[in-house]
Amino acid sequence: GNAGFKGSRKSTPFAAQVAAERAGRAAQECGVKNIEVRIKGPGPGRESAVRALNAIGLKIGSIADVTPIPHNGCRPPKRRRV
Repeated sequence: GNAGFKGSRKSTPFAAQVAAERAGRAAQECGVKNIEVRIKGPGPGRESAVRALNAIGLKIGSIADVTPIPHNGCRPPKRRRV
């Protein structure tokens, strides 16, 4: 969305890479050098976003997966049949 991608193109690895680069550059302008990456949710852009942050020169201290996992909470929607 912020990087100019609309619709289904937002859920691509390239869109995640561009968004991570923008966020990383904004952080660098504020003087941030070391970061801790917290990834939430499954998706095609998880690895490419972390690689993009590493490529622009930010030092990654830790990578944590903080995907919310229910302890048998709400009933999930019915399975999709294609």
